[in-house]
Amino acid sequence: MDFIGDKEYWEEKFAGRGDKQLSPEKSVVENIGYFKKGSVLDIACGDGRNGLFLIENGFKVTGVDFSSKALERFKMFAERNNHYLNTKQIDLSKVSSLKDIGIFDNVLINHYRLSKEQLADMENHIADEGILFICGFGYKHKVDHKIRKEDLIKETDFQEIKKSFQLIKYIENEDDRGFFVTYIFRKKKE
Repeated sequence: MDFIGDKEYWEEKFAGRGDKQLSPEKSVVENIGYFKKGSVLDIACGDGRNGLFLIENGFKVTGVDFSSKALERFKMFAERNNHYLNTKQIDLSKVSSLKDIGIFDNVLINHYRLSKEQLADMENHIADEGILFICGFGYKHKVDHKIRKEDLIKETDFQEIKKSFQLIKYIENEDDRGFFVTYIFRKKKE
């Protein structure tokens, strides 16, 4: 099973979720102070647990995901709380899928691993001194039928972006869900 990139799995999962929003990722909550005030591109946003948290904290959020059900739920939660939200249905498995997405003050990638090409292209989508916030399954996370080795985030993923971004914080966290890492980069001023 291709858990991370299985569109049918996620469509079904989001269609079957209850009416309650999941809590935002702990790492996002604990490190919100690193985000630059302004806009956030929430990549692989799902039904918006992190995006809604950011909206409630004064950010303008654009959420992208390949699941129409997830985006419908995100919009429903936002409307329920009278929040403005922009969403785009994008298949991130296509390398050029984010080419025309625009420029944001922050990019959040939670529980998804972009290709090296997409990651290298992030410099074109983040304003100077903007934040690239990546958290997800770390290099020591257990590989199983859902999480594949190629879904794990490794330090070597970021070799291409070191000329444009400075790592300002790195966190490792292990809990009952597994082993997670957070990388917070700031785009260098040109």
